[in-house]
Amino acid sequence: MNDRRANRPVGRPNDPVHDDAPSIAPPRNRAQFGVTPRLPVRPRPAAFALPSKSSGPHDPGEHLATEARRPKLLQRLRIEMRLRHYSRRTEQAYSWWIKRYVRFNQNRHPQTLGVPAVRAFLSELATRHNVSASTQNQARAALLFLYRDVLGSALPFLDGIAPAKTSRRVPVVLSRPEIERVLGHLSGPPRLISLLMYGGGLRLREAVTLRVKDVDFDRSEITVRAGKGGKDRRTTLPRSVTAHLREHLSRAKEQHLADLTEGAGSVVLPSALARKYPSASRDWAWQWVFPATRRYLDPSTREQRRHHFHESAVQRAVRTAVLRAGISKRATCHTFRHSFATHLLEAGYDIRTIQELLGHRDVATTMIYTHVLNRGGLAVQSPLDALSLPAPQRSTPRTRRHPPEAPPG
Repeated sequence: MNDRRANRPVGRPNDPVHDDAPSIAPPRNRAQFGVTPRLPVRPRPAAFALPSKSSGPHDPGEHLATEARRPKLLQRLRIEMRLRHYSRRTEQAYSWWIKRYVRFNQNRHPQTLGVPAVRAFLSELATRHNVSASTQNQARAALLFLYRDVLGSALPFLDGIAPAKTSRRVPVVLSRPEIERVLGHLSGPPRLISLLMYGGGLRLREAVTLRVKDVDFDRSEITVRAGKGGKDRRTTLPRSVTAHLREHLSRAKEQHLADLTEGAGSVVLPSALARKYPSASRDWAWQWVFPATRRYLDPSTREQRRHHFHESAVQRAVRTAVLRAGISKRATCHTFRHSFATHLLEAGYDIRTIQELLGHRDVATTMIYTHVLNRGGLAVQSPLDALSLPAPQRSTPRTRRHPPEAPPG
């Protein structure tokens, strides 16, 4: 019995690999093997029939397959925003608002909702959550983009939802002595980044994403690539920072060469430059001016890369420096940019020049710094300062007189 099994060919009958195997025909009568023949299967109704290749365009099976292949709502949102070259931060903000809008309406699809749901959501933000006008307008813009550009719904009533009225606020500005005190409590990359923010009017994101090729020491200028609104501009490079920046770049270059010897040393390139210039991601010119201290593994390319210095690390360092300096103002990283513009105005520079350095689209945005000049309110001397007032007399505290105690019984 074992010999028969050993000589039995392995594989299915009539397998082309086993041509020498005897063909075994299936039995015609299943009853001779003790197997009860199956009952005839009833044909399926037409409503439950599987879709065939010759099914028409209105076949329900094809409709279900098309719905399964259609990307989900958030994926469609990202596709439409990237087709229009929106920034990634705008994409993240819009996605977050749309998820919050769907959860507000008990996970109902936005296609089934209308203007009452939109108004109720915006009213909830303003009345219950007490959000600012700019936050409410951002949520409104996200919903308008969802219905108009993603869902393709011609909803003219959404345009009738007026945006919230925003108020103009005066920026927080530090004086020159306060700037010196804050910078005195900073060290390392956060100090150098803060010097560039105050010396060139850079935003925090623009400072940490600087690349080596965008720093021109000979002309003492910095080129900001893809700033706010996707615009490029040039601003000044302080000469007092040049020596510190050169020393920092020399250390960063040594770190980059060490990464290259270990098979790493690449950075993320904008747009499709990685396909156009495959080796550019390892060039020194494309490296970050402020690289991160640790490397990470890119899941898409499986390469060891370095991110730029994270914004949160600079924000924490600046906040700690402001507290140690004993400054009671609500100063942040963006306060360096406000102080840059205000101190240039105080020095007598033209407001149009400051507008170009800051990258403002409208000069009215730059005009707000005229309200915080170091000359009093709107450069007007108060009439109280022209009076000769006597020195205030120091008032003596009044003692409370207690009623005399009654003599004992």
